[in-house]
Amino acid sequence: MDKRLLTILRCPVSHKGLSLLTKDKLTKINAAIEAGELVNHEGSAVANPMLEALVTDDGKRVYSIDDGIPVLLEDESISMEQLA
Repeated sequence: MDKRLLTILRCPVSHKGLSLLTKDKLTKINAAIEAGELVNHEGSAVANPMLEALVTDDGKRVYSIDDGIPVLLEDESISMEQLA
């Protein structure tokens, strides 16, 4: 992901900045997805593992990156509170 793009992208809900999710957190999310434990904001089960993702600066919300394109839709976002 282009670092210049990251400086202007914002969470559509909280308007906080976004950064790439670390590999260890991505691994944790993908394990929860595989176990069927994660739902998106809409309430649908997250079925596909993520290769890349963005997280808000406060660490509360995650957005997937599909084929290099950030999916910044509130309904598709994942609350990190589910992993606590």
